Amino acid sequence: MIEWRPISLLVIFFLSVGFDFHGFLFTHANPIRLELIHRDNPLLIGQLPRPKQTQLERFKELVRNDITRHRIISYKRGQWGASGRRNDLELEASIEMPMHSGADFGTGQYFVEVKVGKPAQQFLLIADTASELMWVNCRHGCGNKCGTHKRLFHADRSSSFRPVPCASEMCKVGLADLFRSPKCPSPSTPCGYEFSYVDGSVALGFFANDTITVNLTNGRKMMLDNMLIGCTESTKGQGFLGADGVLGLGYANYTFATTAAKKFGGKFSYCLVDHLSPKNISNYLVFGGERNHSKHSLVGNVQYTKLLLGVIPPFYAVSVSGISIGGKMLNITPSVWDVNAGGGTIIDSGTSLTLLAEPAYTPVMMALELAVSAYDRLVSDDGPFEYCFDSTKFNESLVPKFAFHFADGARFEPPVKSYIIDVAPQRKCLGFVPASWPGTSIIGNIMQQNHLWEFDLGCHKVGFAPSSCT
Repeated sequence: MIEWRPISLLVIFFLSVGFDFHGFLFTHANPIRLELIHRDNPLLIGQLPRPKQTQLERFKELVRNDITRHRIISYKRGQWGASGRRNDLELEASIEMPMHSGADFGTGQYFVEVKVGKPAQQFLLIADTASELMWVNCRHGCGNKCGTHKRLFHADRSSSFRPVPCASEMCKVGLADLFRSPKCPSPSTPCGYEFSYVDGSVALGFFANDTITVNLTNGRKMMLDNMLIGCTESTKGQGFLGADGVLGLGYANYTFATTAAKKFGGKFSYCLVDHLSPKNISNYLVFGGERNHSKHSLVGNVQYTKLLLGVIPPFYAVSVSGISIGGKMLNITPSVWDVNAGGGTIIDSGTSLTLLAEPAYTPVMMALELAVSAYDRLVSDDGPFEYCFDSTKFNESLVPKFAFHFADGARFEPPVKSYIIDVAPQRKCLGFVPASWPGTSIIGNIMQQNHLWEFDLGCHKVGFAPSSCT
């Protein structure tokens, strides 16, 4: 991905103020869902055109984005305080938001349909568990000269749109660490932000509050009032191709995830279909317990592990104890998994592949290379993967099982296709990328696929279970 100045990814707004869900009253019956839209879904027709890519070209671009994203994550390592508010809102339904893959636009991420303003205007935003702000490309204060472009949020047409004044306490204190611009020529001037990226991409705009309309699982709609959004008035570069903005799902005070989750049981979940699924397959980003929608619920072989919230803000960190291949634990130095020693692991929807810090990457690759050594190795053609082979006679059942082991006993065992991946016809590759050490290891969205993931922010745990996600 692309990188902020001083650091951020695609749309990572690093916030140093903490957030804690302790004390919330979770009494909600049903969830809200956002559909996960596959990259070939017809709903994406009409978006900005993108040159046709081969599967290998697509993976090359995803790896470049992932490596940049990892640099950003490794750079930002700090501590938060903690604060929280009680919320006693009781709902009879939960949020359900359509979510679609954006891989054809080179993001390696998923798009979510979001309706902003009154009356509602609909956009496709990138669902990013590493981002701290929801922002959308927008126009404000231009009256009849705003034009009619459907991919822009016309703020003047929203009766609930309220810019945050730069002289307000919210701007000066609450948004101080959210890349707020220091400029304040008059008390009523909107509180601005400016983001720059290492690839030259730039996003400039200002903070505001507006209404977000969501679909509920009981068939009704609900308006979430006074949600913090970013009104991005100009962008430069190719970093946002195919998207209208970003839906912040990171763990921080003003993200959509924390705001929506605390209204709906303190939980949100998603299930990512296989990245090679047919174009008509999609899924949902859900806020709530999903009690009345069993196909999106954690049922059957469910495991839970602790979420280390606030340890590597704003990411969802987990405590890994080791990796096994074929039931045998690999010899990996424990410091790789220790946040206090410069290591640690996060679960990230915005990174495509799985990045392992060098002391873990090397033994994993050695073990898997041995497992596939019977197949003809293919010479790299400047591709992103270290080890690829001819998969003409590949037998998946002979591949030893790969598993992440968590400190509290849980074990995540993804399907073989999530770590030995198809990158071109008759070509498979070991789907890992080395990460610098010291540094953070990342469980990316391809590794997460075909599992339902439920982030319980109130109980500080994440649950996962195998699922077809359909």
